[in-house]
Amino acid sequence: MTALRFDTASLSRTGARANNEDACGFRDGCWVVADGLGGHGGGEVAARLAVEALLRALDPTAPLTTEALTQGLAAAATAIHSHQAEDPSLSGMRTTLVVLASDGARALWAHVGDSRLYLLRDGRVCFQTEDHSVPQALVRAGELTPAGVRTHPDRNRLLRALGDGKPPRPDLAVTPLELQPGDAFLLCSDGFWEAVTEGEMEVALAKASDAHDWLERMALGLRRQAKPGQDNYTALAILTEAPLSS
Repeated sequence: MTALRFDTASLSRTGARANNEDACGFRDGCWVVADGLGGHGGGEVAARLAVEALLRALDPTAPLTTEALTQGLAAAATAIHSHQAEDPSLSGMRTTLVVLASDGARALWAHVGDSRLYLLRDGRVCFQTEDHSVPQALVRAGELTPAGVRTHPDRNRLLRALGDGKPPRPDLAVTPLELQPGDAFLLCSDGFWEAVTEGEMEVALAKASDAHDWLERMALGLRRQAKPGQDNYTALAILTEAPLSS
């Protein structure tokens, strides 16, 4: 299969917070979003270190494998642990992370925490990652609906994060997804998905002319309904496109 092209757009905003502790980055078939935790600048540092380390660790010329993603997440965790050792005041910093990797024909992803990846195919959300959080555990137990995660009082209580001193325990796509032209991916922090429903993602995509337009339509809806104390919100929107004809 001839490699598809990717149209990517990004945004990262403070919301109503004083500092932005989210981070994102992308290059050469790799996209990453992280949401830092820990306060006093620690979350911001953890998120930035994780994104930078993962982008460095993934070789765009190497085969697309779950092992490569696992090693990339390990590199991100190591970068955080090393910084914690150098600066004990940041020993409590943690970060979530979600990553998408593609060779242009197939895609893999992994995540830790409650930053999410959504896959939209034929205009509909057909897959989303499951948070490592208390509310998601309640969903699995049948005690909460998926929609209830957005408003649950414990929605920020995470069960996994990078920087907690433990080896990373990511959830990874089991097998690579065969991409199709028109596939759309959204990687985002909880400050974004808490305010943008799956239906709103689909409607915005149907009206959008490109990745930037899709992301701006979703962000506009977020800002319209933003509540006092709106969290930082960060997102990467990726549209797959057929290769240009020669």
